Amino acid sequence: MLRSAAKIVAKKGYHGATMEDIAAELLMTKGALYYYFKNKEDLIYHCHELVLTQAIVAVEQCLHEDLSSLDKLKKAIETHVNFAISEKETFNLIIKPEQTFSADQLHPMLKKRHKYASIFDAIIQQGIDNGEFNITETKIARMMLLGAMNWIQQWYNLEGERTKEEISAIYSEYLSKIVT
Repeated sequence: MLRSAAKIVAKKGYHGATMEDIAAELLMTKGALYYYFKNKEDLIYHCHELVLTQAIVAVEQCLHEDLSSLDKLKKAIETHVNFAISEKETFNLIIKPEQTFSADQLHPMLKKRHKYASIFDAIIQQGIDNGEFNITETKIARMMLLGAMNWIQQWYNLEGERTKEEISAIYSEYLSKIVT
C-alpha cells in the first residue's frame, strides 16, 4: 500500500496528488485510506519510515559482517544504490524533508536519517583505524559518498543500458576509491 501510494505522489507531485487519487489507485475509498493515515503527509512519512528502516537494517548488516572495511564499504554502497533505484519514488519524495514533514514528524525522521549516515561513518572510521583508508575527514567522505549515490535519482533509467546490479557494482568500485 505504501509503495503504491509513493508511486502516485511521485508521478503527480506532492501537491498534485490527492488522497482521493491515492485511494483510487489502491482500489480503496478515501475514507478507508484515512482510517490508516491522518493525511497525505502522514502517508508519505510512513512510506519514508518503511524504506529507511529497511535500509538501516541492510546497511547495519554490512557493518557487522566479517569483511575488510573496504569490502564492508563496497557492500554498503551497493546496498544504498539498490535501495535508491528500487525505492526511487520514496527517495524522490524526501530529498528535502523539512519541506515535506511537520515539526513533529521531521525530528524523528532526521534522527533516523542520522542513524543511517552514522553507519557509513562507522564503516569509514573502522577503515581509518585499521589503516585501510587513507583519509582524515570521516564526515566529509560520507557526505561525498551519499551525495554521489543519491544523485542516481536524477539520471538512472530502468530501461537504460546498465542493470541495477551493474550500476551498483560500478558505484561501489568507483566510490570506494574516495577513502583509499
